[in-house]
Amino acid sequence: MKILLTGSNGMVGSNLSKELSNSGHIILATGRNESRLPPAYLHDHFLYQSMDIRNKDEVIQTITGFNPDVIIHAAAMTQVDDCEQNKMISYSTNVDGTDNLIQAAGEVNARFCYISTDFVFSGENGPYVENDETKPVNYYGMTKELAEHHIMESGLHWTIIRTILLYGKADELNRTNFIYWVKNNLEAGKHINVVADQIRTPTYIPDLTAAIINSIEKGSKGIYHVSGKDILSPFQMALAVANKLGLDDSFIHPVDASSFSQLGQRPLKTGFIIDKAIRDLNYAPKSFKEALDLIF
Repeated sequence: MKILLTGSNGMVGSNLSKELSNSGHIILATGRNESRLPPAYLHDHFLYQSMDIRNKDEVIQTITGFNPDVIIHAAAMTQVDDCEQNKMISYSTNVDGTDNLIQAAGEVNARFCYISTDFVFSGENGPYVENDETKPVNYYGMTKELAEHHIMESGLHWTIIRTILLYGKADELNRTNFIYWVKNNLEAGKHINVVADQIRTPTYIPDLTAAIINSIEKGSKGIYHVSGKDILSPFQMALAVANKLGLDDSFIHPVDASSFSQLGQRPLKTGFIIDKAIRDLNYAPKSFKEALDLIF
């Protein structure tokens, strides 16, 4: 199978690249800039090419030239406050960029797998199932919701995989995530304020990448919720990290989300019900404790 991946230098894309590099498929990994992937990932069946998804001509030329069977669209502008502050850039990346890929996918009859987010929901009544009403409370969520609608109306064979609050082992790109933020601050003897009134089902990145690959190999279609199975607040996550590493959890202070000054509102209670992914994608997420044991 020929697979084109967008956002290869990002958190999801780089982890997908790691798994796909030895999958037996023919991969074209893409990103807006030069590759930051480890050289070991690259070989005859795994190539990298720069591609700005906002440039329609570049997208069409790249995709028609490669002629993929599947496009995995993991590229996005994901920083919530940046999206609020730079709405034109956010829209051109998350909506126009997706539209360019949809058009190119149609020209080569490629299947389309889109990585989305819990931030398409309001957070008023989570955990959510796939067909619950979307109602984003920030601009980032609005752009992702709009991109989802365009995909669903495209006539393509499509899959939308929504996920939540990713965490995992620090990768070769030296990318950090929430659990390392907690670890690094506590090891430095710093006090941290952590939100206690937001609820999520945090997702171990290797579990997500396995679900994405299973979805394309099975030819799945529709929306899937892919996250962890534990319902946790960031404060509870931070305590678990401290306890796992034997760090002083008295340095972790619970606060309400309202105490943070942020441009973009965050949904309070999301979380996913993942029964459909378990049934259709053989999804078997690890518990937060199991994942921490693997990471540390």
